[in-house]
Amino acid sequence: MTEGKSGERRIMVEEVEAVDVPPKARVDDAPRERDYLEGFLAQKPAEVPSVEPGGNLYDAVIDALKEIYDPEIPVNIYDLGLIYGVDLTDDGHAVVTMTLTTPHCPVAESMPGEVELRVGAVPGVGDAEVNLVWDPPWDPQKMSDEAKLELGML
Repeated sequence: MTEGKSGERRIMVEEVEAVDVPPKARVDDAPRERDYLEGFLAQKPAEVPSVEPGGNLYDAVIDALKEIYDPEIPVNIYDLGLIYGVDLTDDGHAVVTMTLTTPHCPVAESMPGEVELRVGAVPGVGDAEVNLVWDPPWDPQKMSDEAKLELGML
């Protein structure tokens, strides 16, 4: 900026034909004493038992539960928060603890049977058992964020 005769400030513009490109940083030239990631990257992930959360069988059971939808609410029963627990044993026994939105739910008689059939059909599950509980009672806070978003509650 420059100041003109009357004290006003003016911006001067200089036009150029070309600008020299600055040199790029070269990582190859930088000295490296030790690669701290080498040991980290060489580690293998810890083996998760198949019947524990994150294991193949457990994830397959959860995926089967996510295919069952509440007939009145367009959300699967897992994201709806109706599944309170999934326990698997090494010999393929699955126990699902679940509830329903209300004791007077129209599918109170059929839903546990459908859960038992779907979980029992997962490869690796030999026997499936469903425990229907009413305590603690279901409430909308048990829903996943995806379910709340689907229902317009977020």
